[in-house]
Amino acid sequence: MNIAIVGTGYVGLVTGVCFAEFGLHVTAVDTDEERIARLAQGEVLIYEPQLGEMLRRNLQQGRIQFTTDTARAVRESLVIFIAVGTPSKEDGSADVRYVEEVARTVARNLNGYKVIVTKSTVPVGTGRRIQSIIHDENGNGPQGVFDIASNPEFLREGSAIEDFLRPNRVVIGADSPQAVAILQDLYRPLYLIEVPFVITTIETAELIKYASNSFLATKVTFMNEMANLCEALGADVHVVAKAMGLDQRIGSKFLHPGPGYGGSCFPKDTWALVNIAREHGCQARVVETVIEVNEQQRLRMVQKILSALGASSDPGSLEGITIGVLGLAFKPNTDDVRQAPSLVIIGELERLGARVQAFDPAAMEQARRVLPGVDYRADAYSAVEGADALILATEWNQFRNLDLEKIKGLMRRPILVDLRNAYEPERARMLGFTYRGVGR
Repeated sequence: MNIAIVGTGYVGLVTGVCFAEFGLHVTAVDTDEERIARLAQGEVLIYEPQLGEMLRRNLQQGRIQFTTDTARAVRESLVIFIAVGTPSKEDGSADVRYVEEVARTVARNLNGYKVIVTKSTVPVGTGRRIQSIIHDENGNGPQGVFDIASNPEFLREGSAIEDFLRPNRVVIGADSPQAVAILQDLYRPLYLIEVPFVITTIETAELIKYASNSFLATKVTFMNEMANLCEALGADVHVVAKAMGLDQRIGSKFLHPGPGYGGSCFPKDTWALVNIAREHGCQARVVETVIEVNEQQRLRMVQKILSALGASSDPGSLEGITIGVLGLAFKPNTDDVRQAPSLVIIGELERLGARVQAFDPAAMEQARRVLPGVDYRADAYSAVEGADALILATEWNQFRNLDLEKIKGLMRRPILVDLRNAYEPERARMLGFTYRGVGR
């Protein structure tokens, strides 16, 4: 079966490569000629474990190809996945102009029955909008019928390959039994490992993605509030989270406190859900509060750092202070710095006069575009040389077992602000550090 993936960003590239791994013939499309040329040579432009080797294997075996010719890809494929970006507008709603552009291109190149599938995260009603666009552009001519479907992605950056090949569930939203059967056939290898399939309407499938991400963001934010309360009460949030997680109604995932959520999904999808609710005369007050609390959490981390340094929040209060930061990506195993808490925190520290030197295993090139004034270092130890404080902002595995005695010797002042609770407070203090964690 021939399928087309329109959009070779994070979702589109992972989806295309993994479908090729299933044995399908995939044509991946993008308007960026340089991107397409580099992907065609097997060069992965994002940091994602396993993706590069899988891409090169399927290129070599002829199961995936890259092109800028969307029209040809549509004509030669039975299934067209729309995986273009849906960035947030200024009001927080999702911008679906690129999705609509693809729909128009599809309409102009229908040469037989097609299944058009939204893989991008889109507002509820987008599937119907695509259907209307194609009907209008195509004029209901003789080119053939088509079906619309929603197949939302649930890929975690850093674990995307595993999530695609061994998902918790596959959601398919479609009105047509034929479209459902075709999509089920695409995912046939997953039946062998008994992956649950949720077959539903287009609108329900579109909402499932927003509801899932907003609920996970709520769990993260709730634990951050509990961590703040633990600090006020002298309790340990790790023990609280462990006991909560043992309750099967709650579960242990996403109960780790820190500087707040970030990335390309949670911030965008929570705002989008709030806007969808408003547009339909409803309220999403819990999600609205989650967004507000998450923004406050980042600034609370800045206050934690200032407290450890004995500094105020007045402009210039950190003049002459050097701060080492480990971790820039919003989470480990990715180079994505979109909405990363570290960028907000560093920006505030620089505004107060601090000199920041930082290291991240993958995200420094991305961070440099946003924070050009940071001194980017070659490794973790050089990032702490002469520092008055060390901030652990992203819990990469290589940061979990650093030689703290060596670090102490490199620093001007032994202050460790552990925003990911990677180290035990007692051990750090025993080694002579002034230690600040989150909720401990």
